[in-house]
Amino acid sequence: MFRIFAALTALVALAACEPVPQSVARPSGDSRVVVPQNAARQFVQVVKVMEPHAEKECRNRTRGLNCDFQIVVDDRPDLPPNALQTEDKSGRPVLVFTASLLNEVRNEDELAFVIGHEAAHHILSHLEETRRNAQRGAVIMSGMAAILGASPDEVAEAEKAGATVGVLAYSKDHELEADQLGTIITYGAGFDPINGARFFNRLPEPRNKFLSTHPGSKQRVQIVHQTVARLKAGS
Repeated sequence: MFRIFAALTALVALAACEPVPQSVARPSGDSRVVVPQNAARQFVQVVKVMEPHAEKECRNRTRGLNCDFQIVVDDRPDLPPNALQTEDKSGRPVLVFTASLLNEVRNEDELAFVIGHEAAHHILSHLEETRRNAQRGAVIMSGMAAILGASPDEVAEAEKAGATVGVLAYSKDHELEADQLGTIITYGAGFDPINGARFFNRLPEPRNKFLSTHPGSKQRVQIVHQTVARLKAGS
């Protein structure tokens, strides 16, 4: 299940401008991003509601996948608003949110949608798919370079480029798939995904459509609206 650090839970009872006492990593000097009391309280409340529903969806949709989500806050001051899904050494899914993101979201629906989106990445095994795609791309590109008589250094560079191309080839599809399932999770937990997806309207559009790992905001919002329409129609 989502396990919020006890120190973060205690933060709700403290005065505003107390720093989040836990993070994934911290630079020298112990610098932190300040999370106001209301943002910390909102985070705790939303996670308490989203956690059981995300786990339920994970168990219903997968077999043998670890659905024991852990959530952590990275309060390094140099990090922009961001969220990501990863795994610990045992394969347990970890959802990481930067403290600046907690300050950026405007309401519970936006935060719930971001949580649902990241949980969806794990449920859909996107991290493992990304690894496989990177490996395939690396093998193909390095093999072609070797056949064409490239030097060892050139083959190594081709391998790196191939891994990048392999990731980019499917990353936008992964984002849209996570938007769709994230909408389902958010809606099922009682939040409004359409209101939550307004977060996309404040994101910068990808400058390079080919090299970007994320689709455009308009397309993502459209996926959310279509998914909610189907949910309301009972399909």
